[in-house]
Amino acid sequence: MYEILKKRQLHDTVTLMEVHAPLVARKALAGQFIILRVDEDGERVPFTIADYDRTRGSITIIFQKVGATTKRLDALKEGDFIADFAGPLGNPSEFDGLSGKKVAIIGGGLGTAIAYPQAKALYNLGADVDIIVGFRSKELFILLDELKSVCSNLIVVTDDGSNGKKGFTTDALKTQLENGVRYDHVIAIGPLAMMHAVCVLTKPYSISTTVSLNPIMIDGTGMCGGCRVTVGGETKFACVDGPEFDGHKVDFEEAIQRSHMYKDAEGECMERHACRLL
Repeated sequence: MYEILKKRQLHDTVTLMEVHAPLVARKALAGQFIILRVDEDGERVPFTIADYDRTRGSITIIFQKVGATTKRLDALKEGDFIADFAGPLGNPSEFDGLSGKKVAIIGGGLGTAIAYPQAKALYNLGADVDIIVGFRSKELFILLDELKSVCSNLIVVTDDGSNGKKGFTTDALKTQLENGVRYDHVIAIGPLAMMHAVCVLTKPYSISTTVSLNPIMIDGTGMCGGCRVTVGGETKFACVDGPEFDGHKVDFEEAIQRSHMYKDAEGECMERHACRLL
């Protein structure tokens, strides 16, 4: 059992939880993830590690309340316990050769939570980090203070322009590139369509681009094959070969199609979940 040490609502639909998991915290690195079960009857769900504290023995996860499991998880309070919390899983981010280099980290929506540990690790390595994050509106902002502390330049855009900077993350990145900013590497984290758009933008500039994929996972050990993606014409499993890949080699069309496979089933599960609460 894993105790919830801290719970904080970042806004109406996004929650931060710090969980006591000392064995996971001892080995955790940026880019990795955990798989948890809320209780013994729960499904196994992956969450990217948003932060870790080896001294405190804790792992921080940030999640959006979009499905039955995340709503059950959000119903827990500080002092409550999570049944299973396995990790760290996946390969840590590779930052070799990026010390002292110019790096752009692009985060879309909840992907901002994953962008933070990446930026933090690179900043501590001595990289010159620009962060570009996008949200639908300013009411959905998360972690801006944390992001400011680990970058040289933070650019925040909104779909509706409610913060005075209307546009998408790709618009902001395109402006940077057209203004002569030269990046040695770009990391994109967020919705598949956004990551694809970033890769399309960076390819003509020959900027190496890493994306973090989070397809449906079950066991997290490469056994079930549910998280398969096509990279460079080869089948890869995001849980053991990733979750990070060369974005210019990812078959995004296939990945987007597979991401929609279980929407109807999830909707039915949500309806059953809602009924039990009445």
